Amino acid sequence: MADQTQRAGDSSTNIQAGSIVIQEGVSVTEVRQMALDVFRANFFQLAGEAKEIARRRAEEITEQFLRELEQQHSAALKQAQEPDFQHALFTVQREYARCGDKELGDLLVDLLVDRTKHPSRSILQIVLNESLAVAPKLTPDQLAALSVIFLFKYTIAQNIGSREALWGFLDRYVAPIAPLINPRAACYQHLEYSGCGTEGISTVPFAEIFRRNYGGLFSKGFDNAQREAKQLSIPETHAIFTKCLSDAGRLQVNGTREEVIRSEGARLGVPEDDIAKLVALYNQTRMGHDEIMEVVIQARDYMRGVYEIWKSSSMGRFTLTSVGIAIGHANLKKSAGEFTDLAIWIN
Repeated sequence: MADQTQRAGDSSTNIQAGSIVIQEGVSVTEVRQMALDVFRANFFQLAGEAKEIARRRAEEITEQFLRELEQQHSAALKQAQEPDFQHALFTVQREYARCGDKELGDLLVDLLVDRTKHPSRSILQIVLNESLAVAPKLTPDQLAALSVIFLFKYTIAQNIGSREALWGFLDRYVAPIAPLINPRAACYQHLEYSGCGTEGISTVPFAEIFRRNYGGLFSKGFDNAQREAKQLSIPETHAIFTKCLSDAGRLQVNGTREEVIRSEGARLGVPEDDIAKLVALYNQTRMGHDEIMEVVIQARDYMRGVYEIWKSSSMGRFTLTSVGIAIGHANLKKSAGEFTDLAIWIN
């Protein structure tokens, strides 16, 4: 205050301050108290030790949620005054208070934090609200099934350009949940009953997913005679060609999928007629289903079990709803630490 001066006229009142802080919205402390008040007012009354356990669990999950919210989306604290926010938070408190399952608690917190990031009454918010009510009805093997179906049927890892990168992707996202999946019909019947998906008639072959999404990693390559038969105008030294991953004595088209080959060919100035011929060469030299699975299983033995369950159970025939996608996505984030924004699949 020593460096501040004031001048004022007669009959005036002088006020000085070193700094002024204007606080808008609500604080974490206020949100915490509001959340616990909502829980106490709405959760059914239990007797004896059960009442104390429920209270302790509600406080635990509330603290966990507030920590995650402050780290990821602190601006959402202002939503605490909204009835829908309080209802969603109470759903998480209620379900965790009932069972105290740490894995479920982590999943619910992730879904609830994600819910705060989307505008009121958006399709994403509605789906996430519903997911908060559905996820507690599912067992770990059902959550794992949703994640595996979501990962292979609904996603493509855009940055995978080598087999090593693919194995790393599988290690991160599939290996932690592979031991949990099972082929029992009841698993998928309950998922359908819970609104997470529907069982179709035909199965998407597991190997076809690798062949379609990462076909360039499973090429048998071609020799000079095959290349010359296409009557390409570009030489074999062109950058669109690379050494075959399966046979170092042969070449292959440099690209994991058709669209990658087309875009890369255009970038490198390859004539349009040659790009069409390159795509045809790429398709003709991809491995068959059995060959692909042999390579995958040899590299990562845990994929054997995933493959067997995919083809022998309802998993390969199962189509996810928006709720199934949201829960499968959240379960992957919980086990692997991060995943691409849910809005890519639900918008």
